[in-house]
This record gives sequence, C-alpha cells and structure tokens, in this order.
Amino acid sequence: MENNIIKWIWQHKDYPNFKYDKSKLGNLLTQIEYNRGILDGISKLFSSDDIVKIEIETLTDEAINTSLIEGEILKRQSVHSSFKKKLDKDFDAKNDKYSTIVTDNLVEILIDSNLNKSDLNLDRLHGWHNCLFEHTQYSKLNKIDIAKFRSHSNMEVVSGAIGHEKVHYKAIPMERIDEDMKNFLKYCNENSENIYIKAALAHIWFVIIHPYDDGNGRIARAITDYILSQNNSNTQFKLYSISTAINKDRKGYYDILDRTTNLFLNKEFDLTYWIIWHLNILNGAMKQSLKNIEYLIAKTKFWDKHRSKRLNERQIKVLNKILDIGNENFEGGLNTKKYISLTKVSKATAVRDITALVEFGCIKQIDGTAGRNVRYEINLK
Repeated sequence: MENNIIKWIWQHKDYPNFKYDKSKLGNLLTQIEYNRGILDGISKLFSSDDIVKIEIETLTDEAINTSLIEGEILKRQSVHSSFKKKLDKDFDAKNDKYSTIVTDNLVEILIDSNLNKSDLNLDRLHGWHNCLFEHTQYSKLNKIDIAKFRSHSNMEVVSGAIGHEKVHYKAIPMERIDEDMKNFLKYCNENSENIYIKAALAHIWFVIIHPYDDGNGRIARAITDYILSQNNSNTQFKLYSISTAINKDRKGYYDILDRTTNLFLNKEFDLTYWIIWHLNILNGAMKQSLKNIEYLIAKTKFWDKHRSKRLNERQIKVLNKILDIGNENFEGGLNTKKYISLTKVSKATAVRDITALVEFGCIKQIDGTAGRNVRYEINLK
C-alpha cells in the first residue's frame, strides 16, 4: 500500500516542470544584482595579487563549509595550502606540509566548477565524485560505487536514533536516474532562466535525483557554484561563498528541503519558497563577502599607518594574530597573560610591549575594562 502513496516531489505528475511565482522574487533579485555590482566595483580597487588572496580565502571558506554541512571537518591550513598550490605562483609547493589528498581533491572540484565554463556532462560529474571518494571508497561502513550512479533504489535521507529513525526523503528509483540526469544536464546547459533562479533550481533538482551513493549534497553545491560562476566579470572566481552562508543556517537548509520535496508538506508542487530561501542565502553570502573585503581594506590601512613605527617581531606577531581572526573572534581581548602565551616572554617584557602598542595607537583599551582586568583590541580607526 505504501508504494502507491504519492509523497515525494518526483512522484508528482508535473515533475520536473517545477512551478514558482516569479513575482515574489523581484526585490531579492534586485538586491543580489546590486550587491554583485558593489563586489565587482570593489574588486577593481585591488591588485591582481590581492584578488588572488581574496579568492583563495573565499574558496577555502567554500571547501570547509560544504564539507561541514555533511559533518566532515577539514583543517583550514590543509585546504588553504591545497588552494595555494594551484593558484599562488609564489607558493613553495615542494615544502608544503599541510595539504592532503582529501583537500587536494576537493580543491580540484571547486576549481573546475568555478573556472571550467564548458557544458556539464556525466564524465565531469563522475570525475567530481571520484575526487570526493577515491581516497576511501566507503561512506561510513558501507562500500560505495565511485564515479558512477547508484545501483539500487533504496536511497533515503534518514535521521534519528536506531529504532526511532525519521525518513526525510526517498530518492527516485535507480531505473529513472539516467533519464532524469539527461533532462537535468539539458537544463543546466541550455536553459536561459535568470542565473540566480537557475542555480536554486539546479541545486534542489540534483538533490531530488540523488544519483550517487554519497556526496550528492557537495556535488549539488558544486553545480550551484558552476552556474553562478557563469556570471563572473572582473575576477576568475566568485568572491562569495554560498556554502558558508548555508552552513550558518544548516537547520533552515534541511527544513526547507524537507518542506519542498515532501508533497504532504508541499501539496501545490510550488518551489517559490525554496527559491526565496536560496536567494536570501546568496544575498547573505554577498553581504558577508563585502564585510570581509571591507575588513581586508581596514587591515591594509592599519599597516600603512603603522608600518613605519618601531615594532618588534613579537608585537608584529601578536597584531597579525588578532588581525587575521578579527577583534570579535579574539575572545576576551588581549591581556598580559595572552601576550605571554603567544610570545613566550616574561611578564615585564609583555607589559612593556603592550604599553608601547597602546602609545603607538596600534591597540586600544576595551571599554569597561580596567586594572587587573584590562583588555585591549586592535585600533582600526
């Protein structure tokens, strides 16, 4: 009886002719175009070397967060080194100690999805899948098919403890995968819809098909990157990370997927709210990128202002440490104890160094702190 129940979006009679209300998307699309225009304008202010640095940081964020969404934790230094090997002409790859086969392979996917403008095809997608799993050939305890579509129809997205599992989604049967992927690739390569709407629909469509044993989410987001990258103008790579924005709202991501792909919750077969969520995520990613770039400009101005001052190596090290992560992420601010921990000097030397940094205007006392509890932060004004 259960097999006759129409519950999943691919069972709807109109699938895959997705329905949405374009009149509800106009304001968001205008905001996105506005923010992209600002990003394009700001990018012209930087040297090519600085743009490469911004691109590497953005791509590193994308790689780390697309993995985190799936529960895989990658070391930032490893991902960073893998990107620098590919993109930084001055990087000493021979002495690289941090990149791994996992991060190297993920970097290959993201560089290809961002730079390679040729049509998507099965060989390319299988290549991405191979990059994700060639080092393991397993998903948890289960051996999986690599670089080819799944050979079974029992593909479910499940959560919950043993005996209390909840099925969030059941994917299309294996015998429908080839035809669905043919239609999907035709859409990606030939459809002329607004690129931001197209990216949203391609993202969820691939998730609906779920053609692989594992890695479907990461490949769906790489496809999203591929479509959005068709719109780059002044830079090789996008200057924003959509996976970072998604990971910040991971619960919202899975909730909207549930509400869209389950026909009990989406009786109208309407993808409008998925697209709105996706556009909001995209807009948020661009806004965050603008903040990141503004901070980079502030860091540059900081060193332009203080470079001529007689700072010692210890002071420069501490300033760079705080600048790299930002005042708001340097928990509790700088004090003598933290300075000693970072520089391995005596208390007297730490006090002298901090006093000099205050006199130089490099750091300032945090409001509301004084005496034994005094704390400092970088002075970016």
